[in-house]
Amino acid sequence: MKKWSRICFMLFLSLILYENVGCVQKEEKEAGNMEETNANIRIATFAGGCFWCVEADFEKTPGVTKVVSGYAGGTGLNPTYRDYHLSGHIEAVQIYYDSRKITYGQLLDVFWRHIDPTDPDGQFADRGPQYRSVIFYRTAEEKRIAEQSREALAESGRFSSPVATEILKLGRFYEAEEYHQDYYRKNPLRYKFYRNGSGRDRFLEKTWGTQTEAGRSKSPQTWRKPDDKTLKATLTPLQYQVTQKNGTESAFRNEYWDNKREGIYVDVVSGEPLFSSIDKYDSGTGWPSFTRPLEPGNIVGKEDNTLFMERTEVRSRQGDSHLGHVFPDGPPPTGLRYCMNSAALRFIPRENLEKEGYGQYLRLFPKK
Repeated sequence: MKKWSRICFMLFLSLILYENVGCVQKEEKEAGNMEETNANIRIATFAGGCFWCVEADFEKTPGVTKVVSGYAGGTGLNPTYRDYHLSGHIEAVQIYYDSRKITYGQLLDVFWRHIDPTDPDGQFADRGPQYRSVIFYRTAEEKRIAEQSREALAESGRFSSPVATEILKLGRFYEAEEYHQDYYRKNPLRYKFYRNGSGRDRFLEKTWGTQTEAGRSKSPQTWRKPDDKTLKATLTPLQYQVTQKNGTESAFRNEYWDNKREGIYVDVVSGEPLFSSIDKYDSGTGWPSFTRPLEPGNIVGKEDNTLFMERTEVRSRQGDSHLGHVFPDGPPPTGLRYCMNSAALRFIPRENLEKEGYGQYLRLFPKK
């Protein structure tokens, strides 16, 4: 009987030790995963007028994990919404983003498309230095990228007035009061009323194009997914299988894997701009590959655990087309490889951009 009791006790002790070791191993694994995730998270800080609007715009951007409204650029300590302007602070947002999914340069592209970079005295209905547009950099590399991006915008010919957006070294960023965080979600009616009255969206539509005439930009409203009957009638069987059924075409036997012409690639279903030949490279895989999207806002990344692999699927935002996958093994400057299916894309050569309503992208391909 005593022997049996000792055996039971030893089994019980072994079970406790096993569970403790298992918990420790699980915690170590989870900690390792957390460190890996945190290692890929970067922070960018921009000011573009009312932080309610800037926060709302960036939170819709694929690859952005969190946006915080706050104050930056001043000299006083602990500014509040009532007094931040008195100490030289500016309404700004702190953007947390996954560097595997979006780059700092791509964030700047989003930034330019949601502000008036020519206004030195505020933004839209909000006037005063506390509402001016600023890019706050943390490192010399961020400063270099910001300066190149601003210079490219100034030379694009899109604006008749000089670009006034400042590039400043970031000091301390102070989070705004809780009621300012996610204001557009907490107070949707008030936010919509404010935004509509501010003139921001009217300016952006006028600047970046809403008409579909030749030489004008297409409006996002035109990038719609047709019904299934229309798709079956207009797409080839392969295009339908890839875009609607998450299919994959054959490597080296597709339309664009070796295409070297200048132009852009749009969603074959909706027409929304996705990639540019400028960012295309030969990955050796037999599929068209790109280092980054032309319009990050038109790209959606989704977790894909099929085929016993962990991958990130890439879909178009408006057309909801399956495009391919993105992998972290690409070349500089992004280190990413957007591996796409030709069947999900339609190529528009440089010479046809204007007449097909994508004239704003001609600036990417200066005449030689």
